[in-house]
Amino acid sequence: MTGELLGSGRSADVYVIDDDWVLRRYRDGGDATAEAVVMAYLAQHGYPVPLLQDPEGSGQSTAPRADLVMQRLHGTSMLHALLRGMITAEEAGAQLADLLHRLHSIPARVCADSAFRILHLDLHPDNVMLASGRPVVIDWCNREEGPPGLDRWMSALILAQVAVGNSALAAPARVVLASLLAHLGPVIALGDADSGCLAEARRRRAADPSMSEHETQLLDKAVELIRELTPTGP
Repeated sequence: MTGELLGSGRSADVYVIDDDWVLRRYRDGGDATAEAVVMAYLAQHGYPVPLLQDPEGSGQSTAPRADLVMQRLHGTSMLHALLRGMITAEEAGAQLADLLHRLHSIPARVCADSAFRILHLDLHPDNVMLASGRPVVIDWCNREEGPPGLDRWMSALILAQVAVGNSALAAPARVVLASLLAHLGPVIALGDADSGCLAEARRRRAADPSMSEHETQLLDKAVELIRELTPTGP
C-alpha cells in the first residue's frame, strides 16, 4: 500500500510513507537491488545519499528488490533553489564539482582497476536535493563503475545541452556549466572528436531513448560549448 504521490521522475515515482521515509518505485517494475547496494556503500564512505531503511538487507538476498524505502529529504532541489535565487549559478556549479570530486575519491566497490570509480552519470541540479543546508545526491539508477572523466563530462554535457537551447534556463545553465568546469580544473582531458570520455558521453546521450529529437540535435553545439569553456591551463 502506498501513500500520497510526492514526485515523479522519468522512470520512477516517490510516495510518502511518513514524515521520515518515502517509497521510491520504478514504474516498469525494475529491480532496485543493485542501486540499494551502491547507495549503502556510498553512505558507509560518508557520501551524501538518502539513507535506506534497510541498508543491510539490500545486499543479502537474491530476490529482486522492486522498491526502495529511503530517507525523506525535507528541502528543495538545487535547480529550484537556483531558480528562486537561494543560491547563485556559480555556487551551483561549484557544489556539483565538489560532489563529483568527493564521489570519485571513493574506491570502486567491485572493479579491480584502481583508476575506476563509482559513477553517477546523471549528476545535475535536479538530482541534488538541498536538505538541512547540505546537498544530497539522488537518483542512482544510471550508476556504474568506470573512469571519472566520463561522469564529469556527462554532467557537463547535460548542462551544455540546456545552455545551447532556447529555454529560459539557457543563460543560468551556461553559468553553472562554466563554474563546474572551472572547479573541475584543466586536468580532465577532453580527448579528440572520436575518442575519450567526452566523446563517449556524447555517444551515450545520443543513444538515450528518453531524449527528444530536439535534445539530440543540440549535442554538437553542446560539445562545442564545453570545449570553449573548459580551462586549458593552470
